[in-house]
Amino acid sequence: MAAAMAFSLLAGCGASEGTSPDAAGSSAAAESSSAEDSGNVLRVGMECAYPPFNWTQMTPEVADGITAEPIYGTDMYAYGYDVAVAQKIAEQLGMTLEIHKVEWSSIGTSLDAGVYDAVIAGMGKTAEREKAYAFTEPYYYRHNCIVVKKGGPYENVTKLSDLAGTGCKVTTQLGTGWVPLLDQIEGAVLSGNYETTSECFMAISNGVADVCVVDIPTAESAAMTNEDLKVITLDSSDTFTNDEEMVNVCIATRKDDTELRDKIQGAMDAMGWNDSAEMDKLMEETIPLQPAASV
Repeated sequence: MAAAMAFSLLAGCGASEGTSPDAAGSSAAAESSSAEDSGNVLRVGMECAYPPFNWTQMTPEVADGITAEPIYGTDMYAYGYDVAVAQKIAEQLGMTLEIHKVEWSSIGTSLDAGVYDAVIAGMGKTAEREKAYAFTEPYYYRHNCIVVKKGGPYENVTKLSDLAGTGCKVTTQLGTGWVPLLDQIEGAVLSGNYETTSECFMAISNGVADVCVVDIPTAESAAMTNEDLKVITLDSSDTFTNDEEMVNVCIATRKDDTELRDKIQGAMDAMGWNDSAEMDKLMEETIPLQPAASV
């Protein structure tokens, strides 16, 4: 029951083929990792499959002298907005950064089991999640959009009301704050939701779905490598409501590990990492760096 609750509270960004263990094997991995001097290691869990927030690549080179981080226990590397922020925090704290790749369905149970000590994975802070985990202030503010097929019947949509009564087939990622937003599209047909955003975009490309609700950076990232996708930011006067919980993207630690949460928050404060303009600048710099096809 505890494992199920942890998953339901944390589900919200994406899923991937993870290399960190799930709940059943997390104890062994925690032992292995804690054998090091974990007191000076910032151990972070993420999917490494949610570009532009995080992705997997085969080599450490990114661009312009930027280096990806090794993924613990593998011969692969991780980069993306989350990794860049984690690097800044680790440097500010004088700690060594250790990235753990984990399936989204195990990200909460593995945190609780001590496989890693923080989640930096494009995760929105919600009231439900705050019951189980301690959160920093936002390290990114994201906004929602829709993705449709370029050249399709919905490419000229500008308002939420433009979709009303069209019978459009809608989709988004499972277990996220975007799921309730689908109900705001009047007369829409639920085509089924997916484990990953990449599957959602594939559904748009092949016509299984007409409209995907997601965040702008993820949509823009997908459009870079999928020419048949069109990203639409709906008019602010006619768009989704009650979507605030998906806006604040925060770092999570175990509920009782407020010491680490406060330590991370102190590093963010010291860096002045509360300026949305600086956050947007880093995101804009990160999006073009993703590989054509992340692993």
